Amino acid sequence: MQDNVRQDVLKRLNYIEGHLKGIRGMIEEDKYCPEVLKQTFAVRRAIEKMETMMLDGHLHHCVVEGIRDGREEQVIGELLELYELAGR
Repeated sequence: MQDNVRQDVLKRLNYIEGHLKGIRGMIEEDKYCPEVLKQTFAVRRAIEKMETMMLDGHLHHCVVEGIRDGREEQVIGELLELYELAGR
């Protein structure tokens, strides 16, 4: 993973972790369900954004490098596996 992508992903993970702690607190305090759900939706969007950042970096760096190194089948296999997992 490229350093700039890693730093962005780590920032996003810190945000997600903090948000999850907040959600746990809301549940422990028996907050109104729609308010909790709004926060869970925000976490899901943050995770999706993190995944997009990672995938973009992977496609532009790791995949290109793998193909240049002659690992086309491995790279394509990994992408197909990710595609399958994303569709579940």
